[in-house]
Amino acid sequence: MTIGKDHIIKSYDDELARLTGELVRMGELAVSQLEAAIDVVERRDERAAQHVVNNDDAIDHLEQEISHDVVRLLALRAPMASDLRNVFAALRIAADIERIGDYAANVAKRSIPLSMVAPVTATGGLAHLAELAAEEVRGVLAAYRDRDAERAYQVWKDDAQLDEAWTGYFRQLLTYMMEDPRNITPCTHLLFMAKNIERIGDHATNIAENVWFQVNGEPLDKQRKKSDRTSEPQVPGAGLGEPRK
Repeated sequence: MTIGKDHIIKSYDDELARLTGELVRMGELAVSQLEAAIDVVERRDERAAQHVVNNDDAIDHLEQEISHDVVRLLALRAPMASDLRNVFAALRIAADIERIGDYAANVAKRSIPLSMVAPVTATGGLAHLAELAAEEVRGVLAAYRDRDAERAYQVWKDDAQLDEAWTGYFRQLLTYMMEDPRNITPCTHLLFMAKNIERIGDHATNIAENVWFQVNGEPLDKQRKKSDRTSEPQVPGAGLGEPRK
């Protein structure tokens, strides 16, 4: 008995739809992690912060499952052309979401020593950065789910807003540190946390580029405005980052 072509196509489509659903769920979990991290920063709750850090294992586990699903699809279906783009896009997007989860966990991890020093007014600025980053990630997840290249392109462009907000916050924190040396320790933690959030936006743009390629079969080669000016010579203290866990 032979399996009909229509059955094979439907079976592949079902598997791809399931894979897409898993990725969207993984992305939503990563955004929830970011929002939970900001919440524990504001509440100065060490125990809750550690809980957010520990929850990153769930995102890592989902990435492993998706990687296995991709390998199985490649082995069993041998996809070609646009189907192959769909499968490889899923693999790359999973890696970006995993990094988003890592950066959210890093924010929560930094909140623990931050809660041990006197609070500073500038802490509130993190929430605005996180809101912009979460909006980017949710927007690009919707673009991926709907195969909407134009929406992905809009997210890609909108990352300039997060860059601008990061630059402004960077300079604000430097001002706080110069005005009062007692602010140096908490503001240093805030700088690293803010940079992690800015990097989440960069991974959202990576996903947007993958969605564009997935839909159109060509790279997104437009010029994007970059508004992160923290590496310019007149701004001291550039090059902040957080090592991979």
